[in-house]
Amino acid sequence: MWQLTLLTAANMLGSGIIMLPTKLAQVGTISVLSWLVTAVGSLALAHMFARSGMYSRNRGGMGGYAAYRFGLTGYFMTNFSYALSLLVANVAIAVTAVSYAATMFGRHLSPGQVTAACIGLICCTGILNFGGSGWTGRISSVTVWGSILPVAFVGFFGWFWFDPNMYIAAWNPQHLPYLQAVSESISLTLWTFLGMESAAANMDAVENPQRDVPRATFFGTLFVAIIYIFSTNVMAGIVPNLDLLHSSAPFGLAFATMFNPTIGRIVMGSMVVACLGTLLAWQFTLSQVFKSSAQTGIFPQVFAKVTKRDVPLYGFIILLALQSLLALSAMDKDMFAQFEQLVNLAVVTNLVPYVLCSLSLKNILEKAHFTPEDALPNRLIAGVALCYSLYAISTTGIVSLTGAAIVLLVGYIVYRFTIARQPERVDIHQYSIED
Repeated sequence: MWQLTLLTAANMLGSGIIMLPTKLAQVGTISVLSWLVTAVGSLALAHMFARSGMYSRNRGGMGGYAAYRFGLTGYFMTNFSYALSLLVANVAIAVTAVSYAATMFGRHLSPGQVTAACIGLICCTGILNFGGSGWTGRISSVTVWGSILPVAFVGFFGWFWFDPNMYIAAWNPQHLPYLQAVSESISLTLWTFLGMESAAANMDAVENPQRDVPRATFFGTLFVAIIYIFSTNVMAGIVPNLDLLHSSAPFGLAFATMFNPTIGRIVMGSMVVACLGTLLAWQFTLSQVFKSSAQTGIFPQVFAKVTKRDVPLYGFIILLALQSLLALSAMDKDMFAQFEQLVNLAVVTNLVPYVLCSLSLKNILEKAHFTPEDALPNRLIAGVALCYSLYAISTTGIVSLTGAAIVLLVGYIVYRFTIARQPERVDIHQYSIED
């Protein structure tokens, strides 16, 4: 359970937070309201995943949860959307690592150089996964501290440098209405929590998923929520808002302000290492999603072929090529524009599985023989998770919504003309309802 909790926390803490203060500076410290909304929504989602993991008897993580209500169609669309979001998110994590590394060495990179560096990082972390899950877990459990320690230090000890007047002065620099100010940063605050479902996504690799998945999901999310809210808000009282706004390595800037530039560069280096560890862990999770989906027959069988170390080698090579193509597609943007564009697309595609799983908890509890009265508290929390997910989707912007809608439509068309016509290819007997 400890390793699974660390994996879940690592996938959230390793890179999601470290570019965020720059974006939040555009909105101002009023973004603390977004944090509170996202923290409540994320804990509701974590509770929903915890209950689903506890009572589901299906394999396949979130796809298995969605199958309780939506059958094979729900399984396919959940895993397809989640796999797509991971592909996009990995590129965003690589952009984060490149941004911190460039700032640490005082380099200004062109879009082409950023893309080349991102592709190099993606390929390196993918190749490191060829050694198997044990190797990946050991590396990630060490590198994650390169992010956790600096972020936690700012959150808990940064108060000694905190200036309340600076925090108040940065409250709402654009004079936005409260609802608009919250909506402006919802997608990016949610981005930092993407990974709470990592325990569910890796449940097929866990010895006791009914016990360990719920605990790892909930406690990992709660721990991360506390650190996030403290660190970003304390930082806004340490570094002037205008400096944060133009920084590509905000935590390095914070430590340089609190101590000296040398300490700032050391923190930048530790966070680059943390990003690499996070990318390594996400590559493993991505391969597991594709492998488990291929094993049930809904993804091409090439992703199910494994080596003696249980590594889906050919699948990894294909996934690395797809991630490289995504990095090339964003080459005409500067680093922060690349990051924001990728984040919004990753968030909206990741929210589709959240919606389907929230709607399926009722069916999971019914199959677990819950009475309506006993299931009511869990269903209410799932309702909060659903409402938050739909609200977050609405804040991602028309470009991201359109791109995600097109991709999901293509995925559904592929499903209807392949798997739906040959359902015997899929091991459907494991699901609670038939399509």
